[in-house]
Amino acid sequence: MSRGLYAIAAIALWASLAALGLALQHLPPFLLTGLALMTGSLLAWPSVACNRRQWQVSLPVLCLGVLTLFGFHFFLFIALRLASAVEVNLVNYLWPLLIVLLAPVYLPQTRLRAVHAIAAAIGFAGAALAIWSAAPPGSVTSSPDKTSGAWGYALALGSAGIWANYSLQTKRLALAGRSFPTAAIGLFGLVAGALSLVCHALLEPATGLSGTDWLLVLAMGLGPLGAAFYAWDKALKLGDARHVGLLSYLTPLASTVLLLLVTGRPLTWSLALAASMVIGAALLGSSRRAGP
Repeated sequence: MSRGLYAIAAIALWASLAALGLALQHLPPFLLTGLALMTGSLLAWPSVACNRRQWQVSLPVLCLGVLTLFGFHFFLFIALRLASAVEVNLVNYLWPLLIVLLAPVYLPQTRLRAVHAIAAAIGFAGAALAIWSAAPPGSVTSSPDKTSGAWGYALALGSAGIWANYSLQTKRLALAGRSFPTAAIGLFGLVAGALSLVCHALLEPATGLSGTDWLLVLAMGLGPLGAAFYAWDKALKLGDARHVGLLSYLTPLASTVLLLLVTGRPLTWSLALAASMVIGAALLGSSRRAGP
Protein backbone atom coordinates (compact mmCIF):
# COMPACT_ATOMS: atom_id res chain seq x y z
CA MET A 1 0.00 0.00 0.00
CA SER A 2 1.36 3.44 -0.94
CA ARG A 3 1.96 6.01 1.79
CA GLY A 4 -0.96 8.16 0.59
CA LEU A 5 -3.34 5.24 0.78
CA TYR A 6 -2.47 4.66 4.44
CA ALA A 7 -3.71 8.17 5.24
CA ILE A 8 -6.85 7.66 3.15
CA ALA A 9 -7.50 4.35 4.93
CA ALA A 10 -7.25 6.00 8.36
CA ILE A 11 -9.52 8.85 7.24
CA ALA A 12 -12.10 6.43 5.80
CA LEU A 13 -12.19 4.46 9.04
CA TRP A 14 -12.43 7.60 11.20
CA ALA A 15 -15.33 8.77 9.02
CA SER A 16 -17.43 5.92 10.42
CA LEU A 17 -16.85 7.00 14.04
CA ALA A 18 -19.70 9.53 14.19
CA ALA A 19 -22.23 7.09 12.74
CA LEU A 20 -21.14 4.32 15.10
CA GLY A 21 -21.12 6.77 17.99
CA LEU A 22 -24.68 7.78 17.14
CA ALA A 23 -25.79 4.15 17.24
CA LEU A 24 -24.05 3.69 20.60
CA GLN A 25 -24.87 7.07 22.14
CA HIS A 26 -26.81 5.37 24.95
CA LEU A 27 -23.53 3.95 26.31
CA PRO A 28 -21.35 6.01 28.70
CA PRO A 29 -18.45 7.48 26.68
CA PHE A 30 -15.62 6.14 28.81
CA LEU A 31 -17.10 2.65 28.80
CA LEU A 32 -17.42 2.81 25.02
CA THR A 33 -13.90 4.16 24.52
CA GLY A 34 -12.35 1.65 26.91
CA LEU A 35 -13.98 -1.34 25.27
CA ALA A 36 -13.24 -0.08 21.76
CA LEU A 37 -9.56 0.68 22.45
CA MET A 38 -9.00 -2.69 24.05
CA THR A 39 -10.73 -4.36 21.10
CA GLY A 40 -8.50 -2.41 18.70
CA SER A 41 -5.43 -3.69 20.50
CA LEU A 42 -6.36 -7.21 19.41
CA LEU A 43 -5.21 -6.38 15.88
CA ALA A 44 -1.61 -6.27 17.08
CA TRP A 45 -1.69 -9.55 18.98
CA PRO A 46 -0.86 -11.92 16.05
CA SER A 47 2.20 -9.82 15.18
CA VAL A 48 3.29 -9.63 18.83
CA ALA A 49 2.82 -13.38 19.22
CA CYS A 50 5.45 -13.84 16.49
CA ASN A 51 7.79 -11.23 17.91
CA ARG A 52 7.23 -10.06 21.48
CA ARG A 53 9.91 -7.39 21.12
CA GLN A 54 7.40 -5.27 19.22
CA TRP A 55 5.85 -4.35 22.58
CA GLN A 56 9.22 -3.66 24.17
CA VAL A 57 9.21 0.12 23.85
CA SER A 58 10.91 2.74 26.01
CA LEU A 59 9.01 4.35 28.86
CA PRO A 60 8.84 7.78 27.13
CA VAL A 61 7.36 6.18 24.00
CA LEU A 62 4.87 4.17 26.07
CA CYS A 63 3.80 7.32 27.91
CA LEU A 64 3.47 9.20 24.62
CA GLY A 65 1.20 6.56 23.12
CA VAL A 66 -0.93 5.81 26.18
CA LEU A 67 -1.37 9.42 27.27
CA THR A 68 -2.27 10.40 23.72
CA LEU A 69 -5.00 7.80 23.23
CA PHE A 70 -6.36 8.32 26.73
CA GLY A 71 -5.85 12.09 26.99
CA PHE A 72 -7.32 12.85 23.58
CA HIS A 73 -10.60 11.15 24.41
CA PHE A 74 -10.67 12.28 28.06
CA PHE A 75 -10.29 15.96 27.16
CA LEU A 76 -12.77 15.69 24.30
CA PHE A 77 -15.47 13.96 26.35
CA ILE A 78 -15.19 16.44 29.21
CA ALA A 79 -15.31 19.31 26.69
CA LEU A 80 -18.51 17.92 25.19
CA ARG A 81 -20.10 17.99 28.62
CA LEU A 82 -19.17 21.63 29.22
CA ALA A 83 -19.86 23.34 25.89
CA SER A 84 -21.80 23.08 22.64
CA ALA A 85 -20.98 19.83 20.84
CA VAL A 86 -20.78 21.47 17.42
CA GLU A 87 -18.44 24.22 18.59
CA VAL A 88 -16.30 21.76 20.54
CA ASN A 89 -16.00 19.64 17.39
CA LEU A 90 -14.88 22.70 15.44
CA VAL A 91 -12.16 23.53 17.98
CA ASN A 92 -11.06 19.90 18.15
CA TYR A 93 -10.57 19.79 14.39
CA LEU A 94 -7.80 22.33 14.70
CA TRP A 95 -5.44 19.36 14.97
CA PRO A 96 -4.80 19.03 11.22
CA LEU A 97 -4.04 22.77 11.13
CA LEU A 98 -1.67 22.38 14.09
CA ILE A 99 0.13 19.51 12.35
CA VAL A 100 0.76 21.67 9.30
CA LEU A 101 1.75 24.83 11.16
CA LEU A 102 3.92 23.11 13.80
CA ALA A 103 5.72 20.76 11.41
CA PRO A 104 8.81 23.02 11.18
CA VAL A 105 8.99 23.23 14.99
CA TYR A 106 9.12 19.45 15.42
CA LEU A 107 10.87 18.71 12.13
CA PRO A 108 13.65 21.28 11.54
CA GLN A 109 14.29 19.94 8.04
CA THR A 110 10.71 20.81 7.08
CA ARG A 111 9.84 24.30 5.88
CA LEU A 112 6.42 25.91 6.12
CA ARG A 113 5.70 27.70 2.88
CA ALA A 114 2.90 30.21 2.35
CA VAL A 115 1.07 27.67 0.21
CA HIS A 116 0.90 25.27 3.17
CA ALA A 117 -0.51 27.93 5.51
CA ILE A 118 -3.08 28.99 2.91
CA ALA A 119 -4.09 25.41 2.19
CA ALA A 120 -4.40 24.67 5.93
CA ALA A 121 -6.65 27.71 6.44
CA ILE A 122 -8.86 26.74 3.48
CA GLY A 123 -9.03 23.16 4.73
CA PHE A 124 -10.07 24.22 8.21
CA ALA A 125 -12.71 26.57 6.80
CA GLY A 126 -14.08 23.71 4.70
CA ALA A 127 -14.11 21.35 7.69
CA ALA A 128 -15.87 23.99 9.79
CA LEU A 129 -18.49 24.51 7.10
CA ALA A 130 -19.09 20.75 6.88
CA ILE A 131 -19.57 20.45 10.64
CA TRP A 132 -21.89 23.45 10.82
CA SER A 133 -23.94 22.24 7.86
CA ALA A 134 -24.67 18.97 9.67
CA ALA A 135 -25.63 20.63 12.97
CA PRO A 136 -29.28 20.07 13.94
CA PRO A 137 -31.28 23.34 14.10
CA GLY A 138 -30.78 25.12 17.40
CA SER A 139 -27.78 22.98 18.37
CA VAL A 140 -25.20 25.70 17.84
CA THR A 141 -25.67 27.76 20.95
CA SER A 142 -23.47 29.38 23.51
CA SER A 143 -23.07 27.65 26.82
CA PRO A 144 -25.39 29.14 29.44
CA ASP A 145 -22.43 29.11 31.80
CA LYS A 146 -19.66 31.15 30.21
CA THR A 147 -17.04 29.77 32.58
CA SER A 148 -17.81 26.13 31.84
CA GLY A 149 -18.09 26.94 28.13
CA ALA A 150 -14.63 28.50 28.14
CA TRP A 151 -13.21 25.46 29.93
CA GLY A 152 -14.90 23.23 27.37
CA TYR A 153 -13.27 25.01 24.44
CA ALA A 154 -9.91 25.02 26.23
CA LEU A 155 -10.12 21.27 26.74
CA ALA A 156 -11.14 20.76 23.10
CA LEU A 157 -8.08 22.75 22.05
CA GLY A 158 -5.99 20.65 24.42
CA SER A 159 -7.36 17.51 22.79
CA ALA A 160 -6.38 18.85 19.36
CA GLY A 161 -2.91 19.69 20.65
CA ILE A 162 -2.46 16.21 22.08
CA TRP A 163 -3.15 14.53 18.73
CA ALA A 164 -1.01 16.99 16.76
CA ASN A 165 1.87 16.48 19.22
CA TYR A 166 1.62 12.68 18.95
CA SER A 167 1.52 12.80 15.16
CA LEU A 168 4.57 15.05 14.86
CA GLN A 169 6.50 13.21 17.59
CA THR A 170 5.88 9.96 15.70
CA LYS A 171 7.31 11.49 12.53
CA ARG A 172 10.29 12.97 14.40
CA LEU A 173 11.16 9.62 15.96
CA ALA A 174 10.94 7.96 12.55
CA LEU A 175 13.28 10.51 10.97
CA ALA A 176 15.73 10.08 13.86
CA GLY A 177 15.81 6.32 13.36
CA ARG A 178 14.15 5.69 16.73
CA SER A 179 10.73 4.73 15.40
CA PHE A 180 8.58 2.39 17.49
CA PRO A 181 6.96 -0.66 15.83
CA THR A 182 3.44 -0.06 14.51
CA ALA A 183 2.30 -3.08 16.55
CA ALA A 184 3.18 -1.10 19.71
CA ILE A 185 -0.03 0.86 19.14
CA GLY A 186 -1.82 -2.27 20.35
CA LEU A 187 -0.05 -1.86 23.68
CA PHE A 188 -0.97 1.83 23.79
CA GLY A 189 -4.61 0.98 23.14
CA LEU A 190 -4.66 -1.80 25.72
CA VAL A 191 -3.34 0.42 28.51
CA ALA A 192 -5.36 3.49 27.47
CA GLY A 193 -8.48 1.33 27.26
CA ALA A 194 -7.89 0.06 30.78
CA LEU A 195 -7.54 3.66 32.02
CA SER A 196 -10.80 4.56 30.28
CA LEU A 197 -12.58 1.70 32.01
CA VAL A 198 -11.22 2.93 35.35
CA CYS A 199 -12.72 6.35 34.54
CA HIS A 200 -15.98 4.60 33.70
CA ALA A 201 -16.03 2.84 37.05
CA LEU A 202 -15.32 6.10 38.89
CA LEU A 203 -17.38 8.61 36.90
CA GLU A 204 -20.16 6.78 35.10
CA PRO A 205 -23.08 4.51 36.03
CA ALA A 206 -22.81 0.77 35.49
CA THR A 207 -24.32 -0.15 32.13
CA GLY A 208 -25.18 -3.44 30.44
CA LEU A 209 -24.66 -4.09 26.73
CA SER A 210 -26.98 -5.93 24.35
CA GLY A 211 -25.81 -8.30 21.63
CA THR A 212 -26.17 -5.53 19.04
CA ASP A 213 -24.16 -3.18 21.24
CA TRP A 214 -21.30 -5.67 21.40
CA LEU A 215 -21.27 -6.04 17.60
CA LEU A 216 -21.16 -2.27 17.13
CA VAL A 217 -18.43 -1.92 19.77
CA LEU A 218 -16.48 -4.60 17.91
CA ALA A 219 -16.87 -2.64 14.65
CA MET A 220 -15.74 0.57 16.36
CA GLY A 221 -12.77 -1.12 18.01
CA LEU A 222 -11.56 -2.87 14.88
CA GLY A 223 -12.17 0.21 12.72
CA PRO A 224 -11.93 3.85 13.84
CA LEU A 225 -10.41 3.08 17.25
CA GLY A 226 -8.24 0.26 15.99
CA ALA A 227 -7.06 -0.19 12.41
CA ALA A 228 -7.26 3.57 11.81
CA PHE A 229 -4.49 4.18 14.36
CA TYR A 230 -2.22 1.60 12.70
CA ALA A 231 -2.83 3.11 9.24
CA TRP A 232 -2.24 6.62 10.61
CA ASP A 233 1.07 5.50 12.07
CA LYS A 234 2.19 4.14 8.70
CA ALA A 235 1.05 7.31 6.91
CA LEU A 236 3.04 9.53 9.25
CA LYS A 237 6.20 7.45 9.14
CA LEU A 238 6.21 7.17 5.34
CA GLY A 239 4.71 10.48 4.24
CA ASP A 240 5.11 14.24 4.59
CA ALA A 241 3.49 15.41 7.84
CA ARG A 242 2.23 18.60 6.17
CA HIS A 243 0.48 16.69 3.38
CA VAL A 244 -0.95 14.11 5.78
CA GLY A 245 -2.27 16.94 7.96
CA LEU A 246 -4.05 18.54 5.02
CA LEU A 247 -5.56 15.22 3.94
CA SER A 248 -6.93 14.87 7.47
CA TYR A 249 -9.54 17.53 6.75
CA LEU A 250 -11.31 14.87 4.72
CA THR A 251 -12.19 13.19 8.03
CA PRO A 252 -14.89 15.64 9.25
CA LEU A 253 -16.15 16.00 5.69
CA ALA A 254 -16.53 12.26 5.10
CA SER A 255 -17.90 11.80 8.61
CA THR A 256 -20.53 14.46 8.03
CA VAL A 257 -21.62 12.96 4.70
CA LEU A 258 -21.93 9.48 6.21
CA LEU A 259 -23.82 10.83 9.21
CA LEU A 260 -26.33 12.63 6.99
CA LEU A 261 -26.85 9.46 4.93
CA VAL A 262 -27.38 7.35 8.04
CA THR A 263 -29.86 9.81 9.55
CA GLY A 264 -31.68 10.37 6.26
CA ARG A 265 -31.03 14.11 6.18
CA PRO A 266 -30.47 15.69 2.74
CA LEU A 267 -27.08 16.77 1.45
CA THR A 268 -26.84 20.54 1.04
CA TRP A 269 -25.05 23.06 -1.17
CA SER A 270 -22.97 24.09 1.82
CA LEU A 271 -21.63 20.55 2.13
CA ALA A 272 -20.75 20.53 -1.57
CA LEU A 273 -18.87 23.80 -1.07
CA ALA A 274 -17.11 22.34 1.98
CA ALA A 275 -16.06 19.31 -0.08
CA SER A 276 -14.61 21.56 -2.76
CA MET A 277 -12.66 23.57 -0.18
CA VAL A 278 -11.23 20.51 1.60
CA ILE A 279 -10.27 18.67 -1.58
CA GLY A 280 -8.86 21.87 -3.07
CA ALA A 281 -6.77 22.48 0.05
CA ALA A 282 -5.36 18.96 -0.06
CA LEU A 283 -4.43 19.31 -3.74
CA LEU A 284 -2.92 22.77 -3.21
CA GLY A 285 -0.84 21.63 -0.24
CA SER A 286 0.56 18.63 -2.10
CA SER A 287 1.19 20.43 -5.40
CA ARG A 288 4.65 21.04 -6.83
CA ARG A 289 4.44 24.66 -5.71
CA ALA A 290 4.38 23.45 -2.11
CA GLY A 291 7.97 22.30 -2.50
CA PRO A 292 9.91 20.08 -0.05
